[in-house]
Amino acid sequence: MSAGGPDLFVVCKNCGSEVSPYITECPYCGNRLRKRAPKIDRDGRVSERRRRRLAPAPALPRLRHGEIPGIRAETRPYATIAIVCLSVLGALLWRTNLFGLGEVVIGGASRLGSGNWWKVITAALTYDNSGYAFAALVAVMLYGWLLERRHGPSAPTLLALAGGAGGIAVAKLVQPGHVALGGNGAALALLCAWAVPDLLALQAGDSVDGDLLGTAVLGVVVALMPLADQNASWIAEGVGAAVGLGLGYPVSRIRSV
Repeated sequence: MSAGGPDLFVVCKNCGSEVSPYITECPYCGNRLRKRAPKIDRDGRVSERRRRRLAPAPALPRLRHGEIPGIRAETRPYATIAIVCLSVLGALLWRTNLFGLGEVVIGGASRLGSGNWWKVITAALTYDNSGYAFAALVAVMLYGWLLERRHGPSAPTLLALAGGAGGIAVAKLVQPGHVALGGNGAALALLCAWAVPDLLALQAGDSVDGDLLGTAVLGVVVALMPLADQNASWIAEGVGAAVGLGLGYPVSRIRSV
């Protein structure tokens, strides 16, 4: 057998006979030499089929603490926690008399303008009634956390800002002489936005897992806060509910990042 030339014979492993490399069975003992007849290249040599090398599987990242394989670990609702903490801080600082109410809200004699627009945000984070603060912040924490777990921190932040600060801004434009404060608008915006997918599912005849009855009860409690605190605006919470219902569907289309 010359170097680089075709193989003249192969040895049968069963009987040790030298046989042609182009046959599939040994003519002496019938032993199977190969599954099919080999292909012949241009030089007359047996062309063996090469096995395709598989690309190595991509390496998976190391699991984080508390993470289950195939399931992403839940993150803490940092945006919702920040909103609640700022609201508690605003309520406590105002009660310490470190600053007056007029420094964080738009007073009755003032109008919403370029110089005090930021007060609609601070007013939404300020409470002068403990019961009002508790009801509103329970709703903000619960439904803000649910929305943040489902859609990420941007969803509850946008809804709280549009429903809370936006509601107070509209209330001030409609009733310039009324002082509006607190997060009833933000609470109802988050609550209604969370309930929209379940309401749409019920309308379509599908079953839902959310507690809509408990949500309705908490929503009614927040909505009645103007009866307990004259600075809790009916207009602000109406705007908040409208924001939640209006943005609930597009927000539900947002996937977690």
